[in-house]
Amino acid sequence: MNYTDTQPLVQCALDAVMQPQEEITIPSDIVKSGVLYVASGMPSFRQTAAPELVVQEQADGKENGGHSRVRQYYRIAGRHVREDEEAPCYCPVCGTQLVRNGTVETVLKHLPMGDIPVSINVERQRYRCKTPGCGYSCVFNLDFKAPGHFVTQSLLNFTEDLLSYGLTLKTVCYFTGLTKNVVKAIDKKRLEELYTVDGEGKQLKKPEKQAKYLAVDEFKLHDGHKYATVIIDLETGHILYLAHGKKKSCVYDFIDFVGLDWMSHVKAVASDMNSDFEEAFLDKCPHIAIVYDYFHIKKNFNDKVIAEVRKDEQKRLITEGRTEEAAALKRTKFILTSSRETLKQKDKDAKEGKLVSKAGTLFNKPEIKAKGGKLAKYKELIKENELLATVDIVKEMLNDAYQAKKKKVMRKRIDKIIEVCRSTENKHFEWFANLLENHLEGILNHAKYHIGTSKLEGINNMIKTVRRTGYGYPDDEYFFLRLFDASRKKSRFS
Repeated sequence: MNYTDTQPLVQCALDAVMQPQEEITIPSDIVKSGVLYVASGMPSFRQTAAPELVVQEQADGKENGGHSRVRQYYRIAGRHVREDEEAPCYCPVCGTQLVRNGTVETVLKHLPMGDIPVSINVERQRYRCKTPGCGYSCVFNLDFKAPGHFVTQSLLNFTEDLLSYGLTLKTVCYFTGLTKNVVKAIDKKRLEELYTVDGEGKQLKKPEKQAKYLAVDEFKLHDGHKYATVIIDLETGHILYLAHGKKKSCVYDFIDFVGLDWMSHVKAVASDMNSDFEEAFLDKCPHIAIVYDYFHIKKNFNDKVIAEVRKDEQKRLITEGRTEEAAALKRTKFILTSSRETLKQKDKDAKEGKLVSKAGTLFNKPEIKAKGGKLAKYKELIKENELLATVDIVKEMLNDAYQAKKKKVMRKRIDKIIEVCRSTENKHFEWFANLLENHLEGILNHAKYHIGTSKLEGINNMIKTVRRTGYGYPDDEYFFLRLFDASRKKSRFS
């Protein structure tokens, strides 16, 4: 006699599901009441009564000062029927035939009907041994009950499907009628089975695919300067590794995790200018090229040179009493940091009357059109200021340098940029020249590999979105597993 849990065949033939195992006589009064009889997908479950809509008042919060809400759900009564219902059962201890000894009731949550939760009350037969002194008794396990939870396997599968689409715990709770803790437990188990060895949640699975190009960056994990490091496969966008902190140890742990043989096939790693990441990779895998992409170099130039030079020039003009010229520099950061092509496109949009934002009548929102004159304003600024003219030159030179496809060509262009920056004798340009010199090899590697961190920046935005929509995740282990899954999130229509 088998007392172990067995799972139902969900993909069984349609005719096997729809064919009733015993003839059901539906009373006429139930037919008139509009009850819909459909296959439950649980062949061993026999419904014994029509669904009953139960309405309860449930208290929320404290007893005093709290509030209550009305909760309703469908309750369906039924019984568990074994495939060999009439076959005798024998005691596994003494071999005596077991006799029936009453019933026990188990309540399971099932697939909801619309937005109303459903629970099924299953009556199960209990058996006992009649041999004096033996005292053995048992109840057959429900083959449609999900392991570890008082829910049906169908509801568990439905919950896992919703979670795999990236829905939040709160949303899944609404659709399934389950509590947040139960949904989280189901999701964490699902994620552990997908991304940990043997589904035990103790050790991550190694990457299935060999990656040629990686990207590494840190992101804010919690307030209070708590950070984590993320490493992705640049070709697939999949997260390969997550770790607390943003130091060398994170990279060392990743290399130990995937192994030196796996790392021997990696050609290059895209990174920001975090020297710890670069030193750690080169220490263990000196064959890897570290690549600094155009985005981080340009961002440093915009924030540390253009913005600071503009502020210094405003202060100088105000000190000299040239207040009108100083006022002309206000709100010009976008113009100064944009390329000429961008400014030309903005002027073209304004000429064509392109709308930036449509008008709205509900909240009296005005219509906003693109404004022109940006390129003319830019030319006026760089004409009247020598340092801003140098900014324009360096911007174009930097863009040309990152278009190079050979290291020698890129090296000549970067050296020329450094020379121009030093010739200004301005501290901000000097700082940028030092930045280029100190990270020269990583910058020049872009000419050979042409990779960047744009896909990783998208992953960082995804991480922020997952955290915000979930209103934060105090369980870091669960949060990291959700990030693994989100980077591989399937489409509902895939």
